[in-house]
Amino acid sequence: MEFIYLKECFIEGYDSYLSELVSEFLSKQGLRYDNNTEYTYVLLDVDKVIATGSLDGKVIKYVSVEEKYQGMAITNKIISHLLNKAYNKGRKQLFVYTKPKNLDIFLDLGFYKIAEVFDEVVLLENENNGIEKFIKNIPLPKTKGYIISSVVVNCNPFTLGHQYLIEKASMDSDWVYVFVVSEDKSDFSTEIRFNLVKEGTKHLKNVTVCQTNDYLISNATFPSYFLKKYDDAAKIHALLDIEIFTRYFVPILNINRRYVGEEPLCELTAYYNNTMKSILPKYGVEVIELPRKKIGNEVISASRVRKLLKEGKIVDVKKIVPLTTYNFLTSSEGQKIIDKIKNSVY
Repeated sequence: MEFIYLKECFIEGYDSYLSELVSEFLSKQGLRYDNNTEYTYVLLDVDKVIATGSLDGKVIKYVSVEEKYQGMAITNKIISHLLNKAYNKGRKQLFVYTKPKNLDIFLDLGFYKIAEVFDEVVLLENENNGIEKFIKNIPLPKTKGYIISSVVVNCNPFTLGHQYLIEKASMDSDWVYVFVVSEDKSDFSTEIRFNLVKEGTKHLKNVTVCQTNDYLISNATFPSYFLKKYDDAAKIHALLDIEIFTRYFVPILNINRRYVGEEPLCELTAYYNNTMKSILPKYGVEVIELPRKKIGNEVISASRVRKLLKEGKIVDVKKIVPLTTYNFLTSSEGQKIIDKIKNSVY
């Protein structure tokens, strides 16, 4: 069979018929398709899906070719198409999320392995030693110390709960790295969240605030975090994220402690915290899980802030966010985000 006879189709947004065909095809390959995926390239033999590949943000995934069509350079064609799509969108940093059996294919196509979890998933990137270069550019502590702590936060937006966690880490550590999730899947943009954390912690002199550059809790390493789904896939994502943290961030930055907030409500985050408590000590990293800060009997959370904003209760919001966050929310830029939240469906 010649490749020229294969029909090309594309899914951007949601196509009920084609999405269902792709979902059925990937299910047979041991993959579960997410209908919210940004872009999917599909090859059909008449009306039968025989190969797929998707681009979701900076991540290339769902690359799969039916066995009888392998050896026809179809994978190369799919990757080439997705790379062109990504570059046309201005995305230079790219990740590949795939099964370990496909590792050699992507290595031959110029990708570099970051981490692997059992026989379940492997993550690659298109820059050699990209993750090491990124971490080594993070500013070193301004003083030598024995306890080097880390906190990974999304802060959508930055609350008194986040501030409490970081202040506690600062008080009990020689230095603290605060990693703000870079993935832009939140109501508050990456830049805004990052700046709110910096402003809300600038009184702490032993804290470095930095972005994760999609290497921690991102669409590449932990997509379930944003879907809030707790299932077998989420467990694998959590293990991948922790593997990256222990393999790269811990040794390069000499991290020996990680602070997390207790999670009584979200099963996924609770699993993530428990998994860290099981794995990180093996790498010399102590996990400190703190009870969530409360106002009255209610736990402070970013989701509660967003709910109050949606309900127009800015006075109540002021009670659970730092003044720096409140000042932003009452600015013209903050009002635009509040209006967007009010018009959204939760």
